[in-house]
Amino acid sequence: MMKRILSTGYLVLLLIMLYAPIAIIAIFSFTESKVLGNWTGFSTELYTSLFSGGVRYSLVDALKNTFIIATIAATVSTILGTIAAIGINDLSSRKRRVVNFMNNIPILNPDIITGISLFLLFVSLGISQGYMTVILAHIAFCTPYVVLSVMPRLTQMNPNIYEAALDLGATPMQAMRRIIIPEIRPGMISGFILAFTLSIDDFAVTIFTNGTDGLQTLSTYIYADARKGGLTPELRALSTIILVVVVVLLIVVNYRARRQAKRAEKQATQVTIKTRERR
Repeated sequence: MMKRILSTGYLVLLLIMLYAPIAIIAIFSFTESKVLGNWTGFSTELYTSLFSGGVRYSLVDALKNTFIIATIAATVSTILGTIAAIGINDLSSRKRRVVNFMNNIPILNPDIITGISLFLLFVSLGISQGYMTVILAHIAFCTPYVVLSVMPRLTQMNPNIYEAALDLGATPMQAMRRIIIPEIRPGMISGFILAFTLSIDDFAVTIFTNGTDGLQTLSTYIYADARKGGLTPELRALSTIILVVVVVLLIVVNYRARRQAKRAEKQATQVTIKTRERR
């Protein structure tokens, strides 16, 4: 009994520590106070100011840059990571372990080291830093995460299905499109979401590769804003909107995954029943 109480209390305390700051930001986004923690009455002024006030141009531009970079980086990373994972899966066991080890190095490497390395690379190649270098940098550090997301789906897949498709006359591209891609699609979606989230969240790599042309993402905007002595109050409203969007996406993804699992279970049950009836 005591063990259960302690474990439950620990879980509740952990959840409070994780979600209390987020809840505080969401609550105080509905007040006009410029100082977080000072409640001056319910108001949606911060949301109105976010989309129509003077802060709209700089903050919304940073948000737009963030989502454009994240979308491009996540899309390209998903394509490259999926192709790389399929190639790694076809290697021999020893070569696969070596390549997987090399793929894990960028993941374990601190972001600041990755940012400095990419900065020196672009400088040595004479590439002017800006939008393109930020996108390339994000693709570079997101791709290993996509490989890590897709590989488990490939290892769980029955390789005989692909060979059977080839034996029945399908070309390698057709077999990949109709056999491999549907099997690994959940891993690709997970990799895309992970790469998209990592790109939005990144600061260290972006700050070293965005150049001096004034390109700002959400993370660099918040950093520059904090250095001025405080955070723009409208950031509380923006953070709440992003939180709501993320929660809705998670609910939709989980709902679809549950429906697909139930559908697959139903189909398996029907196949089992038909097999028993034939016997």
